[in-house]
Amino acid sequence: MKKLIFSALFGLLATVAIQAQTGNSFGVKGGLNYNANGDYFESIGSNAEHPDRNVGYHIGIFGKLGNRFFFRPELVYTSTKSDYKNDKFKLKKLDAPMLVGLKVLGPLNVFAGPSFQYILKSEFDDVNIKDIENDFTVGLNFGIGLTLNNIGIDLRYERGLNENEAKFLTNNNIDLNSRLDTRPDQLILSFSIAL
Repeated sequence: MKKLIFSALFGLLATVAIQAQTGNSFGVKGGLNYNANGDYFESIGSNAEHPDRNVGYHIGIFGKLGNRFFFRPELVYTSTKSDYKNDKFKLKKLDAPMLVGLKVLGPLNVFAGPSFQYILKSEFDDVNIKDIENDFTVGLNFGIGLTLNNIGIDLRYERGLNENEAKFLTNNNIDLNSRLDTRPDQLILSFSIAL
């Protein structure tokens, strides 16, 4: 039994060592998202008094192929909220960024690529959402990362390549022709662990 456990541990360590040399890895990630309503920098300024208003979170998995040049696909569950005049718009979605990156100096890397989004659920306080233009949209991610051994941290900016609006009705089912964007710009801070 001890030989079996030792062999399994040795095999696992050898696999991790080989992956560390080639740069290929698989792991888990999570972190915080900060959404913007309208112009991103105006939104940051107006939310300085209440910095938690547009904060969400994400958790998911990633793969990485390559070392100096790499491809990093991710599958991430994201929950965001945005304040609109004292009402909250909540969005739950699956994001699938397909990133291409480059190690630039030591553990520092830069990356960019498309991000595919599928909306799972959306709700607006005291308001019925009539329809969302598209449940599936495409955006763009770009950012900078730092990887030390199996631990990574990255900061990225995401924006939609097109607006994805939702109409909403008041509780009295009166169409106000009001719309909000379900693909807001985001600043995303992620922590990752390669397994």
